[in-house]
Amino acid sequence: MNYRFSTHDYVIFILSYAFFFLYLADTQSMLSFPLLHAIPSWLYLAVAVVLNVWALPVPGIHPRLPSRPPERTPLPSPSVTEEPAGKAPEPEEKALSGPTPEEKLGKGLSKTHKGFIDRISAVFKRSSTLDQNLLSELEETLVGTDIGVRTAYALFETIQKKAASIDGPESAISAIRTEIEAILEKRESELVLPLDIKPYVIMVAGVNGSGKTTTIAKIAHRLKNEGKSVVIASGDTFRAAAIEQLEHWANRVGADFVKAHEGADPSSVAFDGLQAAISRNHDVLIIDTAGRLHTRENLMEELKKTQRVLDKKFPGAPHEILLVLDATLGQNAIEQTRQFNNALGVTGIALTKLDGSSKGGVIVGIANEFEIPIRFIGIGEDMDDLQPFHARSFVNALFLDN
Repeated sequence: MNYRFSTHDYVIFILSYAFFFLYLADTQSMLSFPLLHAIPSWLYLAVAVVLNVWALPVPGIHPRLPSRPPERTPLPSPSVTEEPAGKAPEPEEKALSGPTPEEKLGKGLSKTHKGFIDRISAVFKRSSTLDQNLLSELEETLVGTDIGVRTAYALFETIQKKAASIDGPESAISAIRTEIEAILEKRESELVLPLDIKPYVIMVAGVNGSGKTTTIAKIAHRLKNEGKSVVIASGDTFRAAAIEQLEHWANRVGADFVKAHEGADPSSVAFDGLQAAISRNHDVLIIDTAGRLHTRENLMEELKKTQRVLDKKFPGAPHEILLVLDATLGQNAIEQTRQFNNALGVTGIALTKLDGSSKGGVIVGIANEFEIPIRFIGIGEDMDDLQPFHARSFVNALFLDN
């Protein structure tokens, strides 16, 4: 127990021992003063006991209360002033609300702007006339970016066709911008869950390090905010760390979690996850899959097996095969898309790590070469930094000079 003591408490405590020593001295006939010797020895002992009990913190006897931290005066609640009828409340200051999604997107694409748009702009700024030398330099620059050779030549042909109407750097960049927006608009398609399918099964594929785990967590977070119930199944059973990381994220976002021991059959985990989603009446099942190198045929066969198991248990599943790609890989992401799409029939793409890469222009190449919807783009580590893909907003941010 914790009591408050003052100076006189300690004085009383010392006096109690003084009277105790007087008691001992009197019983041993050691008191030389007649006046002190005349007092009965039991009286010395009684006084010593009373003073000692007074000073010691004996519960129920000590008269002082236990010490308590000083009471804090609560801060006054902000007064609520009723607004006059018809008057809108004052908007909060922007500094308190944080950056908008558009501002986050612009900041996230700033490196890609420098690595892609600035390189193209520099070509036109070196010459005021669109002659053959400039076209050759433009061709070389486009091929050297991360949009892929096929897409580079598609953009180059657009500039050649419009050469007569291009009178300077601004009109040239505007022509390229229009063509990029047209390419990306064809692949703009948000992930929408049909009302007549429950559970909606999302199978997530991608190589190790592409950001699959955090992408799954961010999608689950988004769905939970929409009022959906979510269960996550850890089908990447080849890495114990993958199971632990995904379980951590599932707990963090409030999703149910289904796992198996390391080395278990991934398709059996997917089956257990689907069975759990059906029995618990969940809205969405998200299945993680192994992410070894996409050139490994056994991995692709394993993913195909998981597809077959899901379809047999719940015809039509998986309803979405989402491929997670790392933007920092540049043109390698195009090859990954080709391999996974040939094996699985990818139905959606999430391009991650755009904020840490100058190679985000690869999204243009992917959109041009594959008829696969782009569902999400990742521009940061926060839960809300996985944004649905909107072509116009993306192009505005991409061409924004940050």
